Amino acid sequence: MNRIWNFLVSRVYAFRHAFRGWWYVVRTQHNAWIHAVVTTLVILMAFWLRLPVQDWAVLLLTIALVWTAEFINTALEAVVDLASPQQHPLAKVGKDVGAAAVLIAALTSILVGLLILGPPLWEKLKLVFGY
Repeated sequence: MNRIWNFLVSRVYAFRHAFRGWWYVVRTQHNAWIHAVVTTLVILMAFWLRLPVQDWAVLLLTIALVWTAEFINTALEAVVDLASPQQHPLAKVGKDVGAAAVLIAALTSILVGLLILGPPLWEKLKLVFGY
């Protein structure tokens, strides 16, 4: 029984650390606010368009990809700042590559969003505006 209890307590602490990291990203990273707004708009639009389950799955995976890239980039920046408090060319490379990963994820998510949301949104707008 004690092993189970210790396991459960350790999982609670693990979740607490994860949520503290999540809160740090949302609180300190300006791009996280952009991701949050776009995530909310995409989810609301997907509900409005009544997308099929498969489209939801792709959208959610794409959203998770962008958020994951942002979280990893934030962690990378913090570790680089710790390891290299002075400016160093390799520290810059690390930060730039992390930022590029977020950019790739964000650009890919725009394309996925257009492919999934575009056609049903176009049809809905044609109905709304009478075309």
